[in-house]
Amino acid sequence: MYLTKRGFLSAALVTMISIQWVQAQEKSTAYPTRPIRILIGFAPGGSTDAPMRVLAESASKILKQPVVIENKPGAGGTMPATILQASPNDGYTLGIASLGIYRLPYTTDLKWDPSKDLSYIIGLTGYAFGIVVPSSSPIKNWNDYVAAAKARPNQLTYGTPGVATTNHLTMERISRAAAIQLNHIPYKGSAESLQALVAGQIDSGAETSAWVPFVKEGKMRLLVTWGHKRMPSFPNVPTLKEVGINMTQTSHWGLIAPKGTDPTIIEKLHVAFRQAMEMPEFKQALARYDMEPEYRSSKDFHQFAVDTMKQEKEILEALGLSRR
Repeated sequence: MYLTKRGFLSAALVTMISIQWVQAQEKSTAYPTRPIRILIGFAPGGSTDAPMRVLAESASKILKQPVVIENKPGAGGTMPATILQASPNDGYTLGIASLGIYRLPYTTDLKWDPSKDLSYIIGLTGYAFGIVVPSSSPIKNWNDYVAAAKARPNQLTYGTPGVATTNHLTMERISRAAAIQLNHIPYKGSAESLQALVAGQIDSGAETSAWVPFVKEGKMRLLVTWGHKRMPSFPNVPTLKEVGINMTQTSHWGLIAPKGTDPTIIEKLHVAFRQAMEMPEFKQALARYDMEPEYRSSKDFHQFAVDTMKQEKEILEALGLSRR
């Protein structure tokens, strides 16, 4: 009788687990059945928000459910990743992972790991960066810039939106590669930094493509860009690699979900957004900010996170900015 009862309980347990597994499979197969929201860590209308709204609209047509953008500005664009730590992993709350999240473990008392506690869906694009000088500057090109820096070590100034930003840390890596010493002047944002440059308060600026109108108006001169290839709007300006600095920086960003999200759901989202990336509307939206699609698979996007965390740790430690 005992063996019969135990066998019955075992069979019932197996049946229950099988039913739960089937229900989970059915749920992931039916996904999505309601609107999906994407959290963006920046204010409306910027170079992250505007292209994502276009991409979300295209993806909603593919997924046959509304894809809604919610802005969560603050903390250097890292709010979405933080919010996802307490969000259900059902595929209905997603976020944008910007480069800032990968340095959080070294600059804050973080209780989670960006490379382990998020599900990576797809890498989408990156910002355009470059180094600019006032149009009145005697520095005409990158070689002039290096020569000027070597002629007066730690005196040639450059502005950024702040300490430990991507702009600042990348410039420190560039300085090391070029064997020069520069003087970093942090500001509260790109607008303030570029205005200081126009006013002649600093020698140069390391910024995202917020300098585009200034360069086109003849107020600034673009010396070098940081992307994988030359910018379409400035075909005569070389990349870092072309001037002998073997690195690129586009501050890559993409779509993430909470840890433990069903792989079937991740794949559905990946396929939908991959298709949406190929639509001309997204490319046109990016072009307005001199950005281009920069696709990464789920696996490659996750590996990017792992590699970037190592790089961020090294440079922050070298600058004495790491809390660890």
